[in-house]
Amino acid sequence: MATKRLVMATFAATALLGACGSKEDLKPVAGQPAAAIPVGATRAPTTEELTTPDAQARPARSDELLKRSEQREPDDFDLPPPG
Repeated sequence: MATKRLVMATFAATALLGACGSKEDLKPVAGQPAAAIPVGATRAPTTEELTTPDAQARPARSDELLKRSEQREPDDFDLPPPG
């Protein structure tokens, strides 16, 4: 009897969690003011602009391999550890 309750509770929880994912676009609540415009901007950013990471948040990867050996330039700050 306890396992039957556990199975039913698991099924109910799975059904509830599966139903909470919406596939529709988000719309502002009626009667609420629109989102605030950032300081210095002339218009509010679009959804696409807000969800696209900039280059600093997601830098490009550089896979440039070393083609030939090159002598390093001297670095005045490349000091051995103290002690």
